[in-house]
Amino acid sequence: MAARTKARKAALDLLFEADQRGVNVAELLSQRLAVPVGQAPVRDYTATLVRGVVDHWVEINDLITTWAQGWTLDRMPAVDRAILRLGTFEVGYAADVPESVAISEWVGLATELSTDESPKFVNGLLARIAEIKPTLV
Repeated sequence: MAARTKARKAALDLLFEADQRGVNVAELLSQRLAVPVGQAPVRDYTATLVRGVVDHWVEINDLITTWAQGWTLDRMPAVDRAILRLGTFEVGYAADVPESVAISEWVGLATELSTDESPKFVNGLLARIAEIKPTLV
């Protein structure tokens, strides 16, 4: 598994954990940076993704809600919420990753970790975010 793929998965784990525990994801990241859980410290790209989601939290949630077509954030599976938040940040706001690569990575994580319908949903929503990216600036 590539380094960025591992970093994405770790960021997903952090957002999912924060959601499930009802804690602030920025505070959870700070705790993990100070005292890593497990053998490996938090990767730089993991921290970049989580901080990016936190920095654009309202805009990201608005984009997801706008383009999810009938799905509120609360109605989505928690893993899908985390995937979409991270994917929306990477596709919509991160300049150093081609949109197609980011979409493929997040669809892959949805395939691995979520429902049978999730990959198609994630792909469609993130593709739409990529289309409207020029208007996000």
